[in-house]
Amino acid sequence: MSFTVYPALDIREGRVVRLLQGDYAKQTTYGDDPLPRAQAFAAIGAGWMHLVDLDAAKAGGYTLAPLLAQIASSTSLKVQTGGGVRGRDDVARILDAGASRVVIGSLAVREPDNVSAWLSEFGAEQLTIALDTRQGEDGVWRLPVHGWTETANVTLDELAQRYAQAGMKHLLCTDISRDGMLSGPNIDLYAHLVQLLPGVAVQASGGVRDVADVRAAKAAGCGGAVLGKALLEGHLQLDEALAC
Repeated sequence: MSFTVYPALDIREGRVVRLLQGDYAKQTTYGDDPLPRAQAFAAIGAGWMHLVDLDAAKAGGYTLAPLLAQIASSTSLKVQTGGGVRGRDDVARILDAGASRVVIGSLAVREPDNVSAWLSEFGAEQLTIALDTRQGEDGVWRLPVHGWTETANVTLDELAQRYAQAGMKHLLCTDISRDGMLSGPNIDLYAHLVQLLPGVAVQASGGVRDVADVRAAKAAGCGGAVLGKALLEGHLQLDEALAC
């Protein structure tokens, strides 16, 4: 399986931001220049990027279609993007706007029947299932929902296997405890998922600090790694990551 580096931009009110463990009250702003940043990713040699719409939930739908069109027209980047997906038409609209892959997060936990059907309808290469997870004191990985304030009845392993049986090709998994913390990715979690889900490209997300972490994710069998805060703050250079 090939390994893909996904430089990431989270967008809120037109600005590039990062949230600490998904908390909107703990935001760091890095500038109001998402398009030049995406163009720089392409110039350095990235083939893909990860784009997150943090306004979508409040706005009632995906708001980054204009930016997506600009990225598509001015670079060769393929864009994996999501935010605010509430139904089938949202998936179609984001793909029509120029996305190569739509990321489906909370809805993947709440409505697995519908989302499984979309894997067939749109094609498994067009969707990334995103499961944010937190380990309980019993060692079981669970799926917090509703802003990570409640927990779904199904475990990470159960739901991931269900999607794999439905044809899932791309799984983005974030260890919530490491998101935005620069504490290193949870390699044990990703190695477990790689073993559990043969043929699925598992994307490591949350905690990547440096090029050694990227190499560790690749060595664990991951299909890719999402690079957020470390890239924005200069702890990691994109060309070094791509060289992995």
